[in-house]
Amino acid sequence: MSKKAFDKIMAGIEDGIAFAKGDKSRGVEHIVRVPAAVDVRAIRRKFGLSQRKFADRFGFDARALQEWEQGRRRPDRATRILFRVIERAPEVVERALEEV
Repeated sequence: MSKKAFDKIMAGIEDGIAFAKGDKSRGVEHIVRVPAAVDVRAIRRKFGLSQRKFADRFGFDARALQEWEQGRRRPDRATRILFRVIERAPEVVERALEEV
């Protein structure tokens, strides 16, 4: 066995022991959970905006927004993530989209 392989195995064992002793920061892989679906209409209605105003506020194509809401199209992975951010922290998206 090479030293590199041994070092990786040993690091894994050490992480496992630390985790078992209560150190939850070692050996933990953070996995991003992308929503499989988003209720676009509910998110928009939460803001009390028309489709056009919501699209303008957050940089969406109004036609695409309409099709997502009517179920003719499904937002792609990145768009579903963006909707989750809009739902939870809209000010972050608005700040990112501010003109300089």
